[in-house]
Amino acid sequence: MTDQPDRPPDPPGQHRTAPVSRRRFLGAVGGLTAGAAAVGVPSGMSSLRSPALDRPARDGVEPFYGAHQGGVTTSPQSHTYFASLDVTTDQRGELAELLRSWTAIIANLTSGRPATPMTGDPDRVEPDSGEALELGPARLTVNIGFGPGLFGVDGPDRFGLAARWPVQLVALPVFPGDALSGLNTGGDLTVHACADDPQVAFHAVRQLVRAGAGVTSVRWSQAGFNETLASRGTPRNLMGFKDGTSNPASEAELATFIWTGPEAPAWMAGGTYLVMRRIRVSLEQWDTVSLRSQERVIGRHKASGAPLGKPGELDALDLDAKDAAGRPVIPLDAHVRLASPEENWGVTMLRRSYAYSNGVVEQGDPGRQAPLFDAGVLFASYQRDPRLAFIPIFRALAESDALSRFTTHTGSAIAAVPPAPPHWGCWLGQPLFD
Repeated sequence: MTDQPDRPPDPPGQHRTAPVSRRRFLGAVGGLTAGAAAVGVPSGMSSLRSPALDRPARDGVEPFYGAHQGGVTTSPQSHTYFASLDVTTDQRGELAELLRSWTAIIANLTSGRPATPMTGDPDRVEPDSGEALELGPARLTVNIGFGPGLFGVDGPDRFGLAARWPVQLVALPVFPGDALSGLNTGGDLTVHACADDPQVAFHAVRQLVRAGAGVTSVRWSQAGFNETLASRGTPRNLMGFKDGTSNPASEAELATFIWTGPEAPAWMAGGTYLVMRRIRVSLEQWDTVSLRSQERVIGRHKASGAPLGKPGELDALDLDAKDAAGRPVIPLDAHVRLASPEENWGVTMLRRSYAYSNGVVEQGDPGRQAPLFDAGVLFASYQRDPRLAFIPIFRALAESDALSRFTTHTGSAIAAVPPAPPHWGCWLGQPLFD
């Protein structure tokens, strides 16, 4: 499986872009024919559980052009930075021009170049902030998603896109245990950057935000990190358990559960839907629980990652197995049981989880005044239809999952992630506006 056609000849130079302001937006950015190099070479999709051992962390280039946007089936990188943005303009042309500009910026950044060529002029503001110079591409991927508000869902149709709204893109319901404020929920555009260097990931989002000045504003954001050394296998989350063992990986699974099919509008062909949740974990409470109880909450052995009652991490769940007393080996409220395809009509989603840590936060419990860690999981799921995947699966988890006693959801976003530009000269979301 490849996400990119054979690499076309490099254009004459980098595509020049500039920060976008409402006064000069339409004239600030040249057409894509000014040049933006296609990057990367075709490669088979590697395992979602770990990157290849021989891939250089600094020099590795992930494809930008192709069938799908990066950062979905890409072998997980060690760092991520996510941002949800509001679109502050009501002009359709400004939104389209922003996406053209972002396309050129991402093409440059994923190949290790500045967002826009540096001028070196001491009397001018440089178009790239420069903190990622000489860091290399670090396997950077950036995918862009469109939130429900872009299509006038539950609001005005500001951009005339309501007729092209994909019905799979719905506002998420309020789930039991949510602690979401308006500022940490939703957004018109999502930016999900992943790289093997935290500064490269943050730099990418920063440059896109700069380019959108006057047209977008940041609603909420979150950085995340992950251990992805291949020799250690599936990464572990902050609770100490392996996370991401049973992701769909074959072309057939991806076509069935992740990439959109004929049910989606033509402009979303080859796209997917992102649900992002920031999930705070009460690590202090978790750390007081015995190993046996932790394993029963999750439904897996902590050391090996194997399902309870099985020796290997990749062994299939046996949800019918009983212990000597006739009780389910994997408890009825275990996380892996309730999230499994077997308990969800065969439906699954692709999970790309990262840990996060935002320092400490004071809690309101009068019995404990010590600060607690504001840390947990930045949970990204990609799926063909959130109405059939994330929403029903998480509703069951929110209501019955033993793990929910330790978690609070503090950030949320949903977006349609369109296909990548197929080749140089095309731009993100172009079929939506044609």
